Amino acid sequence: MKLDKFDLAILAELQKDARKSLQEISQAVGLSTSPCWTRIKRMEDAGVIEGYAVRVNPAAVGLGDTVIVHVTLDSHSDEALFEFGRALEQIPEVLEAFLVSGDYDYYVRIAVADTRDYERLLRERLYKIPGIRHSKSSFVLRQLKQSQLPLQR
Repeated sequence: MKLDKFDLAILAELQKDARKSLQEISQAVGLSTSPCWTRIKRMEDAGVIEGYAVRVNPAAVGLGDTVIVHVTLDSHSDEALFEFGRALEQIPEVLEAFLVSGDYDYYVRIAVADTRDYERLLRERLYKIPGIRHSKSSFVLRQLKQSQLPLQR
């Protein structure tokens, strides 16, 4: 789907606050409500807009620590990669997982309450996934930036 300046402006407004009314979005991007709604629906149908969500403060819900786990697998077969990904999907604390190039195979971002909670997660969940050759954990000390996609072209 080719996006024009109005589509990008709509997406930028939704990234700022997806709870904005259609009237507020329309006014901000310089369209009337009907064409604005049509564009939003078209982007939803095309998968450009994947969904709408609430950003929750992790510490406020008892998940104050973030851990980045670097993982190397024994095998790189399609089946091994698929099974590892499927295993990660079953762990609620896993927020994101990336198959990457370089020294490790995966970067996995995990939310936990504290170091004891992470140790429990390692024993009960991560270390029970078959095929992990090596892992290295890094606790996030401070998040320096969290941003939306840069939609200006």
